Amino acid sequence: MAINLLFTCAGRRNYLINYFKEAIKGQGKIIAADMNLSAPAMVDAHLAILVPSIYNDNYIEELKKIIIEHRVSAVISLNDLELPILAKHKDELEATGTKIIVSNEHIINIAFDKVETFKFLNDIGLKTPKTFTNLDDAFAEIDKGRLNYPLVVKPRWGSASIGIDFPESAEELKLAFQLQHIKLKKSILNTASKQDMEHAILIQEKLDGREFGMDIVNDFNGNYFGTFVREKLNMRSGETDKAVSVIDERFEQIGKKISEHLKHIGSLDCDVFITNNQLYVLELNPRFGGGYPFSHEAGINTAAIYIEWLKGNTNVDAFNNYVSGKQFAKCDRMLEIKPTN
Repeated sequence: MAINLLFTCAGRRNYLINYFKEAIKGQGKIIAADMNLSAPAMVDAHLAILVPSIYNDNYIEELKKIIIEHRVSAVISLNDLELPILAKHKDELEATGTKIIVSNEHIINIAFDKVETFKFLNDIGLKTPKTFTNLDDAFAEIDKGRLNYPLVVKPRWGSASIGIDFPESAEELKLAFQLQHIKLKKSILNTASKQDMEHAILIQEKLDGREFGMDIVNDFNGNYFGTFVREKLNMRSGETDKAVSVIDERFEQIGKKISEHLKHIGSLDCDVFITNNQLYVLELNPRFGGGYPFSHEAGINTAAIYIEWLKGNTNVDAFNNYVSGKQFAKCDRMLEIKPTN
């Protein structure tokens, strides 16, 4: 049976397009959709399709047309901001016969709203940085000696890399908090933050230590499959640029606990810090993250596993050959963008 996969908000994720092209072994098509035909990932897909902005009123209808016309077996989103939209319309889209590999609205909200993430992690007994949404509460903790500079100031909803500051004094904190609110209203995160603009910027404890990325993989019924970890050695533009694979039972325990309480579907990208030999969980991103290639190259072929699950096959152990100590680095490559007219 042919498996046709649609990647929405394809952007720069060429590696995912190519991993899935390799895994599908010519038994289907990899389709990339983006609001910009010059998005690099469009070049490597079997088929590139221009779509409107995710906030356009016609966006879901356009996706339906693509799904029906190209007999799409499953839809995989590559953008944080799109996840709540697909989750909201999941039943409607799946009525076309496709599979939307996105968790339900409740799960997406826990991950998308960093205040809800903070509450969730505390509720299940995991350590996470102290988090505040107003200056008075943060200053009260600072005055009591329970919160120290430098701090982290970043958006509550969406990708933190769009705006992040590290104030080292009360004056810097006030200025950063005010500036983040101004920048937020001008950014792509404005729409996602409208539900509570007064509390849309976070003040968070800054952790020092070793930083790790975790892929927590569940099957499409929300059952735990495995946790795959890499230590981040270098970052660039908010994404992992260099990393080494790690196998450590402490991460496995955390990954399984998050999986069993969250019940997400598919791959969830997670940030973890080791500070004073304690593990702190920072963020939950229920999609393929920028660190996935490091896990893939170290031996976990989640792309092939997805395809097997879509075929109804549950024995996927052959695609899990994860080993520790594998170090990789990303590098740029040039792509020719063909004229569209």
